[in-house]
Amino acid sequence: MSPGASCSGVPVPPRPAGTHTFLLPAAPPFVSKFTINRRDPRTASSCFGKAITPKRCFVVAGGLTWVDGVEEELMELQKTQEQSSGKLKKRAPLRRGKVYPQLPVPEHIPRPSYVGANIPQELPAVRQIHNAEGIAGMRAACKLAARVLDFAGTLVKPSVTTNEIDRAVHHMIVEAGAYPSPLGYGGFPKSICTSVNECVCHGLPDSTQLQNGDIINIDVNVFLNGYHGGTSRTFVCGEADESIKHFLKAAEECSEKGISVCRDGVNYRKIGKKISKLAYFYGYHVVERFVGHGIGTMLHSEPLILHHANENSGRMVEGQTFTIEPILTMDKAECVTWENGWTTVTADGSWAAQFEHTVLVTRTGVEILTKL
Repeated sequence: MSPGASCSGVPVPPRPAGTHTFLLPAAPPFVSKFTINRRDPRTASSCFGKAITPKRCFVVAGGLTWVDGVEEELMELQKTQEQSSGKLKKRAPLRRGKVYPQLPVPEHIPRPSYVGANIPQELPAVRQIHNAEGIAGMRAACKLAARVLDFAGTLVKPSVTTNEIDRAVHHMIVEAGAYPSPLGYGGFPKSICTSVNECVCHGLPDSTQLQNGDIINIDVNVFLNGYHGGTSRTFVCGEADESIKHFLKAAEECSEKGISVCRDGVNYRKIGKKISKLAYFYGYHVVERFVGHGIGTMLHSEPLILHHANENSGRMVEGQTFTIEPILTMDKAECVTWENGWTTVTADGSWAAQFEHTVLVTRTGVEILTKL
């Protein structure tokens, strides 16, 4: 996989300069268009038009039937967001900090098979479906990842460096007898991803000091007793503007909406459609370059979970595990990957937020494995 590849839960290995490979199904790219009457948010909702080669457009029209009874809350959020958006202070662009050497892992802790290979990993064309033993293994790995992420969030304070967070999280993972899944994946040198402000994903922990008002996505993946579990959350450092708080609330709700449709027999595409409708109502944008993925004994596998509206085929199966991890940006923006081959930021500095869970498909619904 490449830095432009779509599995956003963990780092993807670098590709040679000039190569731009996106790990997406063989379908045309989608461009989502959303218009909203800012004076009257009640006019906004979404319906889906026909494909237009090579792009697909979506027409907005009538009614709020899709907001599931939260119309009043969403309208209030938009009103407050409009009032505060002009107050958002301009930040200096994110700069590259010093990246310190990777931390050691005790020899007795089992490693994933890719550690030491330092080469791109092929995406297995299999769905990871578990029996009772596998589900128990996934629950244990995911609960550990969730506890580690909670701990990481307590470290988010002004003047703390992202490298300090990485070091503390690394020690917590290895003390639990687990391996930090990102470490050594395609040569990735750190144990977590720390994506600050306009960093879309795969931010390398470094000497960067957090400032009051920053936001940071911390992406944690652990390998415990043969199973991977992954989760991420975007935290506020200190005090943030109201518009930022609302942006994060919208991003988290979009993730929850995508998860809510999951159950045995449901089309994967319903996840992206649900997320897109809510994101566009808020006036934000879903990053299409990165997607969720199957996870289990393998860190990445099919299916690829598209978070934007799409018409891809495929249905969920009871006992299956995968990640749902939409990334939203405050403005429509292109993504640019730094020369380190990992860190991906918005070209115009628009801030990004992401919330991720690993889920288990059940006969009647879904179990969020990374929710404490």
